[in-house]
Amino acid sequence: MTSGPVPAAAHIHAGRGVAVSLIASVLFAVIFLIAGLLPGWGAEEIFGWRVVLTLATLGAILPFLPSARAEARALLGRVRRRPALLVPGVLAAGIVGVQLWLFMWAPLNNMALSVSFGYFLLPLTMVLAGRVFFADTLSPLRRLAVGAAAVGVAHETFSAAGLAWPTLVVCLGYPIYFVLRRKIGFDSLPAFAAELLVLLPVGVWFILAGPHGWGSGGGLEGLWAAWSIGILGGVAMALYLLASKWLPLSLFGLLGYVEPILLVGVSVFLGETLGWSAMFTYGPILLALLFMGLDGRRRTPPPAEM
Repeated sequence: MTSGPVPAAAHIHAGRGVAVSLIASVLFAVIFLIAGLLPGWGAEEIFGWRVVLTLATLGAILPFLPSARAEARALLGRVRRRPALLVPGVLAAGIVGVQLWLFMWAPLNNMALSVSFGYFLLPLTMVLAGRVFFADTLSPLRRLAVGAAAVGVAHETFSAAGLAWPTLVVCLGYPIYFVLRRKIGFDSLPAFAAELLVLLPVGVWFILAGPHGWGSGGGLEGLWAAWSIGILGGVAMALYLLASKWLPLSLFGLLGYVEPILLVGVSVFLGETLGWSAMFTYGPILLALLFMGLDGRRRTPPPAEM
């Protein structure tokens, strides 16, 4: 049974979604690298700066986006009508807070590869979540991509005698977060800004309790690094959430393979090592990326005639 023609607006959103997802992946890898190059800093302190400055970045951007203003009004209206939505909203803030902290903690504690592998697993768990909760369909090429990736994941799981806890936090936590946001209608940038607002007291406390305090930033170099993480984090997360909104959850999950490949490169650069058997993990995953790219080219509509 074949589906009907896809509306032009859906093609436009899909194209934008792919583009912003790729840019977000590169920015996240840069943040991962900067965090790993900050000796003497704790993950909590970096997390605090990221929360504060990401919120400030979004606060400077969102008022100038008409769509964001409309989404903010709609969000406030839904909360006024159903105050009980604040409970899952706070839960979503807690989940993303743990993810933001772990992203800062891992490269400082020789767990960057474990977190990177969690992001390799994430597309599979996102595809499963999309199928279960939103009835997403998979094209034959996407099914091949999932199958190839599953081979690589299975090899890594057996060769490592299990999965590290940072891996599980990433690959299980994010699907819960995105499904929860979609189910309660909080899948917007203003909603993410509200989540950061919930995390703001914790972030400020971590900064004040950290060795570098609020004013110094740990010297000029440390200050610029912390500010870079916060600002880039705001832009990257904004793009990432836009992609999650514009793309089907399964395709959004498959595009997630770009980020962990970059994170593995950063992990190796920071001093962690990969054995020869890694080719049996990452080879099938690269094949999955190839299938996904072919599927994307097949689904791209021809340019409109002028």
